[in-house]
Amino acid sequence: MPKTYEGNFSGKSKRFAIVVSRFNDFITKRLLDGAVDQLERHGVAESDIEAAWVPGSFEIPVAALEMAKTKKFDAVITLGCILRGGTDHYEHVASSVAMGVEKASVEAGVPIVFGVITCDNLEQAIDRAGAKMGNRGAQAALAALEMANLQPALRGK
Repeated sequence: MPKTYEGNFSGKSKRFAIVVSRFNDFITKRLLDGAVDQLERHGVAESDIEAAWVPGSFEIPVAALEMAKTKKFDAVITLGCILRGGTDHYEHVASSVAMGVEKASVEAGVPIVFGVITCDNLEQAIDRAGAKMGNRGAQAALAALEMANLQPALRGK
């Protein structure tokens, strides 16, 4: 059996940054509430969570990279809501944000979790922000907790 590495969900002594899009804030506020609640339920102190609001999802990668580069945080969570409209703008923004978050994480060497929801309509967004589909912000927080604990193990710490 090979040696394996796994993260856990302990938030004790961990610090997290959250980057949140102000656009569609009636959804992103719910995502933020879900993320913060999940982090605190897993032992993260309120004082160890910092949030930065950006105008829209397109601006998330830049802010996430800046927060990650400070090395103050064990992981960064990104939260946004991109709704499909009548043009192809949706595809461009969604793709750019996803690639930007991935690139920022690799560049900074800090886990940056993609918690941006992409939906066809407002009903789907509501479902993913705490209704029928759970809260994607809370789910992103769980991924951030796991990665924040896995990364030190991978580095031999």
